[in-house]
Amino acid sequence: MDRNQFTGLILMFALLAVYFTWFAPDPAPAEELTTQEEPVSEIVEEAAPADTMTVMPTVPDSVQVSLNNQQYGAFAFAAVKEESTKTIENDEIIVTFTNTGGRIKDVVLKNHKDYMGNPLVLMDGTKSKADMIVDHNGKTINLSELTFVPSVKTFGDTIQISYVLTNGTFSLIQKYLLPPTGFQLAYSIESKNLNTVLNPTDVKYNWNHAINRAEENLEDGRYNSNVRYLLADGDYDELAERSSEFEDETLGSQIKWVSFKQKFFTAAIIANSAFKSGYVSQTVDFGDTTSVKNLSMQMLIPYSDFANNFKARYFFGPNNYRVLKKVAPDFEENLDMGWGPLPLVNKYLIIPIFHFLERFFSNYGIIILLVVIVIRIILAPLTWKSHMSMAKMRAMKPELDEIKAKHDGDMQKAQQEQMKLYQQVGINPVSGCIPMLLQMPILFSLFFFFPNAVELRQQAFLWAHDLSTYDSVLNLPFEIPFYGDHVSLFTLLMTLSTILYTWSNSQITTVQGPMKTLQYMMPIMFLFVLNSYASGLTFYYFVSNMVTFGQTVLFRKVIDEDKIHRVLQENKKKNSNKKKSKFQQRLEDAMKASQEAQKNKKKKK
Repeated sequence: MDRNQFTGLILMFALLAVYFTWFAPDPAPAEELTTQEEPVSEIVEEAAPADTMTVMPTVPDSVQVSLNNQQYGAFAFAAVKEESTKTIENDEIIVTFTNTGGRIKDVVLKNHKDYMGNPLVLMDGTKSKADMIVDHNGKTINLSELTFVPSVKTFGDTIQISYVLTNGTFSLIQKYLLPPTGFQLAYSIESKNLNTVLNPTDVKYNWNHAINRAEENLEDGRYNSNVRYLLADGDYDELAERSSEFEDETLGSQIKWVSFKQKFFTAAIIANSAFKSGYVSQTVDFGDTTSVKNLSMQMLIPYSDFANNFKARYFFGPNNYRVLKKVAPDFEENLDMGWGPLPLVNKYLIIPIFHFLERFFSNYGIIILLVVIVIRIILAPLTWKSHMSMAKMRAMKPELDEIKAKHDGDMQKAQQEQMKLYQQVGINPVSGCIPMLLQMPILFSLFFFFPNAVELRQQAFLWAHDLSTYDSVLNLPFEIPFYGDHVSLFTLLMTLSTILYTWSNSQITTVQGPMKTLQYMMPIMFLFVLNSYASGLTFYYFVSNMVTFGQTVLFRKVIDEDKIHRVLQENKKKNSNKKKSKFQQRLEDAMKASQEAQKNKKKKK
């Protein structure tokens, strides 16, 4: 740049500065917009509606009308950007609606709090939004951008709020019906002469939902949140729950319901007929610690359903089995109850016992203790059989020790002699394991039930402030790998009681060798695994260990081992010449084959 150009540029800036300082016109004052109350046929006193308004920058009327006509066509009359909200409620939920789109804006659960003690906002209008997109002369019109006119009516204790969009030629009415109790909100669309303004193409229903953080453990909340859905043919599926990566799925067939499930609560839409097809996705924004996961659905509503009174239901509520199973087929899948046969154990054994005890007791620590006792009574026949089997093994311990000393160093021959002795006295060596295996489904079912039971959420017991999460009695200034940065006392007590019971039991059993040491490793492993699990679960296992210890002491006093030994010796005399069973013969043949294989290996070496 030469000198003349530089001088000219300076003069231009100087002239502009002089102009804007002394000669620029004063800005015109913005028109003050006042909130206008929409016509309401009957205002519900209990609803306490609240009106708010969003003020938009002033645009000349002629320009704004032209822009609206270009963007919205026949719907331009409803493109006024003045927002008002109305709130209705029942015994369980508070629902706030906005006239912008005539849609749900916020949902609050009245009887639940977040981990900070604030009202639990299940749907937050600043993070979640549902859109309805139609085709108007080749243009996509988002109905959620248009202004609807609200009205509220009551039918007994039931509240109906309607949002109307009409220009006198056609009309579109969205109706929401809230019963006096419960977590469901009925939804319907009624229309007139829509064919005059809409092309008969499928309507898009999009719902983007960011789950508000409701639990203190953010990572655990993310591990237990996902999108779930049921197809009309009864095929239930879900996106990967524990994944923090972007997950999506295209649903190419009829969809009955789609839910946004988090650990203890669910938001969902259930179609009375079915959505034609859809797409669901989920992801985690690690930079946002106020949100758990970002979930979304994009459903297609058949135009014939949309134009002829489309009906659906919203659900905003807790993952309580009794509540979920009444909503829709397979809707209880939003409560994690395990895999394989475990959900059956939870549905038909654990949950009925738990809910029965809830009718008489309000302290959930006491309820868990009573659940232990009830289940132990149910399992008493199996426990007795297991103890009888162990008593027989203890009675034969002298003979087993003789066999071991006789074949010292030759494990194969010792095992053959032991099997022969078992056959003669009438002992099935696996009979003591079978009752224990039959109890495993119950133990594993509880592993899923307690951490996901919304009934335990924020329920305190002893030093545990919340039975649905871990009980920390000591926060560590560092983190131990696979353990955490805290000490859970219930987990520690569970581990110590398990070790004590194992030690006591090993003093009178025939367990030898590596197995005797290995049985102490399992409690140590569970100390690490369960340190961050629900304190309700570890409290259950601790109490169960103590009850088991008491049962063992009682059974040892009741069982006469000397009498059992005499019976076994009589059996030995009777069966000394008894032919071997096919199972025992196959077992001995397998042992001999294994022994021969080991000898051949030694010879080759």
